[in-house]
Amino acid sequence: MSFLKGEGLYGGYGGADILHGCDIGVDKGEVAVVVGPNGAGKSTAMKGLFGLLDLREGSVVLDEKDISRLPPQERVTLGMSFVPQNMNVFASMTVEENLEMGAFVRQDDFRPTMDQVFSLFPVLGQKRAQPAGELSGGQRQQVAVGRALMTQPSVLMLDEPTAGVSPIVMDELFDRIIEIAKTGIAILMVEQNARQALEIADRGFVLVQGQNRYTDTGQALLADPEVRRSFLGG
Repeated sequence: MSFLKGEGLYGGYGGADILHGCDIGVDKGEVAVVVGPNGAGKSTAMKGLFGLLDLREGSVVLDEKDISRLPPQERVTLGMSFVPQNMNVFASMTVEENLEMGAFVRQDDFRPTMDQVFSLFPVLGQKRAQPAGELSGGQRQQVAVGRALMTQPSVLMLDEPTAGVSPIVMDELFDRIIEIAKTGIAILMVEQNARQALEIADRGFVLVQGQNRYTDTGQALLADPEVRRSFLGG
């Protein structure tokens, strides 16, 4: 049973399907990772789950409620948060202002959540008055994830969070992602760094041409010789 699940997803852009019946799910406190070659439909599947793509077929269920027809903003109010790969910070705004933008759906005092974000990502606290556009790539990713956490989500969706960052920064981000999952948040992420991502994954989905090729625990996928040979470079 998954807290968030997409089943039998079909959809794409301009009338051409990219997803061909794929299933993806994640439970609370889990890290689920979607990997596969370029063009496999990984990011498209994420957009379908979040409502940024009209699905032609299939269902999206959150906490046993069918949300397939809800727009993204309503999914946010139900506890979903999505960090896109690009254009994911307000460059001219300070770090603190970016985090405040993340709290737009909240009516309560969000300062304690901001303190939690600064505790998770100490460098952001040090640079809270600095424009986000002046930060390094890894720090901007921290701002983007921190802003998503400001909504107090039950599901955090990350589209290639380590794209363009150094291996050290990637390891740090993955450590923080594990910490976030331990608080009970369900984490679903698309990753090009497949081997490293599967090492921290409770659940892994290998997509090929919009379909599930393999679905298993991260460790089982890493141990599968066929997965290693075809998708992990041997």
